Amino acid sequence: MRLRAVLFDMDGTLLDTAPDFIAICQAMLAERGFPRVDDKLIRDEISGGARAMVSAAFAMSPEAPEFEALRLEFLARYQTDCAVHSKLFDGMTELLADIEKAKLIWGVVTNKPVRFAQPIMEQLGLSERSAVLICPDHVTRSKPDPEPLLLACKILDLDPASVLFVGDDLRDIESGRDAGTKTAAVRYGYIHPNDNPDHWGADVVVNHPLELRRVLDDALCSC
Repeated sequence: MRLRAVLFDMDGTLLDTAPDFIAICQAMLAERGFPRVDDKLIRDEISGGARAMVSAAFAMSPEAPEFEALRLEFLARYQTDCAVHSKLFDGMTELLADIEKAKLIWGVVTNKPVRFAQPIMEQLGLSERSAVLICPDHVTRSKPDPEPLLLACKILDLDPASVLFVGDDLRDIESGRDAGTKTAAVRYGYIHPNDNPDHWGADVVVNHPLELRRVLDDALCSC
């Protein structure tokens, strides 16, 4: 079936949001008199969410008595500063332009809550271009369940088989596969050092956003 839409995971796929997460963690450490940690320590835990990042930055178990206050502070700071340093990944500007030029639809399906995702899309000027934004707030079950992608396809009135879903986590690929979309895994995202996108079962694995140009060309030429 000919490709009609491309849906992206947000963090680590469409957008490099790591700089904002890192800045917040480092500021929290500095204000408490703790030394700066290696940025990579935080970046490697992004797919695990606030809990994983705070745990790594402070070398603290989530079961520690003071942990929950740190996690809530992290989220409060992120609510205010969620799009200070975040940006499209290198090559993504050109890729989105190619998608739009080909008269394809594109959108975002993320596990990031809408209270963060929507402001980021708006501040980066992407809301008006994106055809759909699906967050956990819109569904009963988040990725890796197929529900978010099925909802996006329903809203767009598209057969999942005509959609390519791009992500940087096994959950993305599982969600897309179970929803019936084509899947692309990206190696440039926030992948834990112990993980390997080649093992996720995606239809294609790419190192850079612009490598998806070939994937799009192949899909547009198929019947």
